Amino acid sequence: MTISTLPSRRGFLALSGLTIAGTGLLLAGCSTTAVLTPTPGSQDDTVAALPMVNKLRASKGLSALALDVSARKAAAIQAIRMAKAEEMKHLIGFGDDFGARMKKSDVALPAAENIAAGQKSVEAAVQAWIDSPKHLENMLGGYRGLGVAMAAAKDGRPYWAMVLSG
Repeated sequence: MTISTLPSRRGFLALSGLTIAGTGLLLAGCSTTAVLTPTPGSQDDTVAALPMVNKLRASKGLSALALDVSARKAAAIQAIRMAKAEEMKHLIGFGDDFGARMKKSDVALPAAENIAAGQKSVEAAVQAWIDSPKHLENMLGGYRGLGVAMAAAKDGRPYWAMVLSG
């Protein structure tokens, strides 16, 4: 028995029409807002963290931060690195350099990074950073962008990273 994977001419035309229609619908939904593509192995929590951080900043008379795709990417990379190492550290491994990591992810400088581990939700991670004077100082700094991500270690422990960008 022979199995053909090629559609008939009628099937091909119908499939082509559906593809064109689907592409049109997809493009109709496009806007100038950046679309976040999840980094494999991490969970994007920027959208959930942004209102919490901006509420905090507004209470201090500071401008709101915007979602920054590059900062989100850098946060995801750091969360994954910590989860793989099962260590909450800014610098993991020989030759690690914060500035080089930010540059590699195209994060606008100046930049800052907050990290945490063990919190079961983005709300708990943000609250832990608020409760820490140095992390709070970062969140209230002169930054314009934000990215937040979580990655879980093999044992399920969550590792969080927040990157603030200039």
